[in-house]
Amino acid sequence: VHLVESEGGSAQAGGSLKLSCVGSKFTFNNRYCMGWFRQALGKEREGVAAISSDGETVYADDVKGRFTISLDTKDNAKNTLYLQMNNLKAEDSAKYYCATNYCNAPSQLFRRAPYNTYGQGTQVTVSS
Repeated sequence: VHLVESEGGSAQAGGSLKLSCVGSKFTFNNRYCMGWFRQALGKEREGVAAISSDGETVYADDVKGRFTISLDTKDNAKNTLYLQMNNLKAEDSAKYYCATNYCNAPSQLFRRAPYNTYGQGTQVTVSS
């Protein structure tokens, strides 16, 4: 599976940004998950949001109510993952990575972080 994120961007605190990631389809038709991780300077990579192929979602506590993850699987050749980020805060500034893996629940994408497939990352900068 190959993942390519859209260009990130900059916003003022309180503003919005939307990220997207295009991924090739899995070879086997098993349940899979896609999600977003982020890594700020000097910090470890952390899970932000994840969604399973049948629409179950999970969010990190500090983005609940502000971020929305969605997945478009209609295209036979690719999946497109989105992250709508509203009411952005300075602490949301980080490099955001798209991730994917087979899973039984979206939370597994967070727990199996070292074993996921990742995109190249895209920078999000929020100024206060």
